[in-house]
Amino acid sequence: MNEFERDLDYLGRMQDYYADERCLPSYARLMSLLGFASKSAVSKLLSRLQLQGFLSRSSDGDWVPTDRFFERTLSTQPVPAGMPVAARDVGADAFVLDQYLINRPSHTQLIPVKGDSMIDAGIHSGDLAVIERRNVANVGDIVVAIVDNEFTLKTLAKEGGKYILQPANPAYPTIRPQGNLEIFGVMVGLVRKYR
Repeated sequence: MNEFERDLDYLGRMQDYYADERCLPSYARLMSLLGFASKSAVSKLLSRLQLQGFLSRSSDGDWVPTDRFFERTLSTQPVPAGMPVAARDVGADAFVLDQYLINRPSHTQLIPVKGDSMIDAGIHSGDLAVIERRNVANVGDIVVAIVDNEFTLKTLAKEGGKYILQPANPAYPTIRPQGNLEIFGVMVGLVRKYR
């Protein structure tokens, strides 16, 4: 294994640590975690990771992860959900989930979904709806709306010139607001954890 491959292995261990602790490990912890004998070896690794764009230094000298630290592998070959196809070497590109899902971080909120009124749209209880907060939406958008002082996640539709909210489950009725209908935000993504 060459130095670059070893550095990627060390980076992976640091990413796993970060996922658990929500911070980068200290020099002493890195020595233990990576099997280094000295702080000098840790310092050299951190400098190499900085040169590769995975880490940077804050204004007060602390090591901080960059966007590249959070890159994940994105396969260049899609996986069929229908009939299987022959397996072959699969290439990969770098991918940052935040950059894919979120255009306006200051206007984006993750909202847990509760209930099954949108199940036929593939939105399940326990999912996290990625909502871009804005008060304007188009017909057909899945929105978080405030209807008669209650929040709901539904598809925005029009009926007889008036806005309505449609569930994606026939067990639930269409919502025809009696009072005020306010758009809180538009769903731009969905996160589901299977384990």
